[in-house]
Amino acid sequence: MATLLDRVAAAGGGAAYFSAQELAVWPVSTLARMKEMGLLVLSTPAASVVCPGCEEECAMPVEMATTAAGTLRFFVVCDRREDTAHVPVPRVQLEQWQCSPRLLADGVAKLVGLRRSLSDDDPRRLDLGVLKGTQASAHVVLHVESALSLHLAGHVLSLPDVLVWTDKGMTVERRALVRCVDNAVAGAGAKESAEKRRERLGARRKELIASGVHNFNEVLAQEEGLTTTRIKQILKTKPQKQLADAKDSVSLLGQLQLASPREKKSQR
Repeated sequence: MATLLDRVAAAGGGAAYFSAQELAVWPVSTLARMKEMGLLVLSTPAASVVCPGCEEECAMPVEMATTAAGTLRFFVVCDRREDTAHVPVPRVQLEQWQCSPRLLADGVAKLVGLRRSLSDDDPRRLDLGVLKGTQASAHVVLHVESALSLHLAGHVLSLPDVLVWTDKGMTVERRALVRCVDNAVAGAGAKESAEKRRERLGARRKELIASGVHNFNEVLAQEEGLTTTRIKQILKTKPQKQLADAKDSVSLLGQLQLASPREKKSQR
């Protein structure tokens, strides 16, 4: 698990890749659990490989061709030695698996019981959802930097510190997260603008309606840790720009109504 997390952090928001040869030395049961949980998923074949043609072990691009029988063969074209040309590469040597911040975020959110956002604007800042404590609620955000960490209610927790690996797979120290939510740092809070929040909640409400959920406002309120009344207020509130435009329109209409017939004609 430590290797997996370190490699994902080093990928800087992208996916970390693991060859089949590398995974072959991992504990079999642990590897199987990671694949079952979706932490490791099969990726596209590697585009380059350590050439098995000689002891120099050069990193070379992989070529592909179709035989007369219609099967694919993979090989390396070596132009560095006179005694080699096309070096066959076994397909298993190209097999690779990947883990990404999004896969980790999905896995942690599922274990904690959070609803993940459908889209992430920043692959280095992944919103896992809203965690309800006994006294308050807060967004849990996975940060991908030199290391992986969870940010919630003004607290920063190292991801490896809250993950526990057992024979049954990965679990999360949920109680540690709840304690952070209930003991928020003064002035802390999700840095989400009112307009972004409205857009996010509106999109989620559409999802619930499309899924056939009849009490969508109640479900949404439960997910956010708010009251149904507050959810309705947020979704009813117009953005500031619309309010300003509406006020300008009312003001202009009032001026036209007060203007004399000659002034009205000139304004036209």
